[in-house]
Formats: sequence, structure tokens, C-alpha cells
Amino acid sequence: MISTDLRRLSVQDYHRMVEVGILTPDERVELIAGQLYHMAAKGTAHSAAMTRIARVLSQVLGEQALLRFQDPVQLNNNSEPEPDIAVVALNPRDYEDHHPNPDEIHLLIEVSDRTFKRDQTLKARVYAQSNITDYWIWDVSDQQLWVLRHPSPTGYQQEITLSAEDTISPIAFPKCIISFASFL
Repeated sequence: MISTDLRRLSVQDYHRMVEVGILTPDERVELIAGQLYHMAAKGTAHSAAMTRIARVLSQVLGEQALLRFQDPVQLNNNSEPEPDIAVVALNPRDYEDHHPNPDEIHLLIEVSDRTFKRDQTLKARVYAQSNITDYWIWDVSDQQLWVLRHPSPTGYQQEITLSAEDTISPIAFPKCIISFASFL
């Protein structure tokens, strides 16, 4: 029998690996559930999607929240992923002294053109276990928006799939109605 015991890395281990040069600061990896994962290269569809989402969220949210793009969030001691978009609470220092934690996160969005399976399984599980109340996955290939809500230790209890004619509001901002077509 082959042992599958893994040594899980902590956020502190991960940061130390950068400090001592095991990882370079610009290396495209993220720490999820104690393991390092390579991040996919950004294709043109992904970049265009990010631009459209940024424009729409900036318009509907205004000054109600801070938008962070492909920046780390610290979910717990073993997970510091870099979601494509994090809608977080306003912070006077723009999170200069720490990465946003679950109590400061309103919404996480992943734009999936090559990473849909990981976003829907691994990241969804870790986000739910961290009590991220609102998690969206934009499946660029199928032009669908997956909305995951009601987190529990075993995953999200509600999963809704939206298409172009549908609208959605972030849980934290129910008056901000977003037409999914505006992301397309």
C-alpha cells in the first residue's frame, strides 16, 4: 500500500518559502488546503471577462466595497488562494497590513476558462468551509454563472446556474441588481 500522507503547508510556511527563495514572488501559485497549486495562464477570454466584471461591479457597487483582482485572501492557516475577484469590506489602509479574511469578504468570483473543475470542487469546498457566504463561478466556455450559497462544513447547500437572461444580487448588497448579460 502506498502512503498518501501529505505534509500540509501553513500560510506561514508558504510566505517563508518566498522569503528564502524556494518560490519567487512572481511565481503563479496559490495555497489551498495546505497544498500549492499552479495557477493557469490568463487567456484572452479570461482577461476580457475580468475587464467586463470589473466594469459592472464598479458601477453597481460604487463606494460600498473594495474590489480586489487576483490578490490573496487568507481563509485560514492553510489556505491563501488568489480568487479572480474579491469583493471585500472597505478598509482604511486598503489591506496594507493583512490580506482580507472571511469576516471581511462579501463575495468571491472565479472566472473559469480552464479551471472550472478545480473552482467547482476544491475551491468551492474550501470557500464553504471558510464560511464564504457568496461564491460565483463564471464558466466562460459555457457562458453560465454558477452561484453557490449557504456554506456548510461539507460544501455549499445552494447551487444556482444562471444564463444570459438572468439577474443576480450579491447577498451583501441585495439592492445591487446585476444582469448576467452585462458580464458577457
